[in-house]
Amino acid sequence: MADCIFCKIANKEMGQLIYEDDTVAAFEDVDPQAPVHLLVIPKKHIERISDIEDGEDAALMGHIMVVANKLAAEKGIAEDGYRLVANCNEGAGQSVWHVHFHLLGGRRMTWPPG
Repeated sequence: MADCIFCKIANKEMGQLIYEDDTVAAFEDVDPQAPVHLLVIPKKHIERISDIEDGEDAALMGHIMVVANKLAAEKGIAEDGYRLVANCNEGAGQSVWHVHFHLLGGRRMTWPPG
């Protein structure tokens, strides 16, 4: 989608990727909420979690989990623990209309998150 900021980042039109493969990209959050705060996104534009469909999208979401695990290990937060968060729609805090997962770690996480 031409006006989507995350599509522009995934297409290397702006920002800097820390991970990329054929279907997934990752980059640092511009407003980090933890010592490690990355965003892991599908390169395919999907606006919200509720738009994910069975089949290719389901496989893509599974691949995102694998990538998140890999990044957590690379960033040294896998052993102590990390949080992977996805917001769906405004009421849950979604502000960018492209599916994305926040990978947070490097500090103690509290519950409930807020």
